[in-house]
Amino acid sequence: MTPWHPASAVVIAVAAVVTPAHAALPVGAPAPDFSTQAALAGDVFEFSLAKALAQGPVVLYFYPAAFTAGCTIEAHSFAEAADDFRALGATVIGMSNDTIDTLKSFSVSACGGKFAVGSDPRGEIIRAYDASAGTQRNHANRISYVISPEGRVLYEYTSGNPHQHVDNTMQAVRDWAKR
Repeated sequence: MTPWHPASAVVIAVAAVVTPAHAALPVGAPAPDFSTQAALAGDVFEFSLAKALAQGPVVLYFYPAAFTAGCTIEAHSFAEAADDFRALGATVIGMSNDTIDTLKSFSVSACGGKFAVGSDPRGEIIRAYDASAGTQRNHANRISYVISPEGRVLYEYTSGNPHQHVDNTMQAVRDWAKR
């Protein structure tokens, strides 16, 4: 039998944070409407899903916490692809339970002012999208959705690894644009 090591507790704790409590919303499901405070390039505004969908599809991605390594990598990747999403008519918004003050800074540094990040401090949007991280119901798991202008889930991807979320959602938006 392998002896217990303190590092084992870290692995178990990390797994608990990035493992979803239940399944994500399935493709075809109605996307819950919401409005929330968001930050774009350090400026705060009211983001409305309904208003964004009137312009085209929305890429809504949930992430655990601003300024953490994986979330910063993911935000940089979405920032690099923001113009390509926009060219396809899509709006990108990241969502976490971080405060709007934290997200004002994150929207500049990690997001490069290229897309908005929304604040869900009570976890209401996170729970509505079945994006809770394990037992931490107000904290988000790393999950990405593409929502059609009709308000339906076109695509869902869940992975603790931040590297494939942009490529996968971009392909889903491209597939939508070909229809």
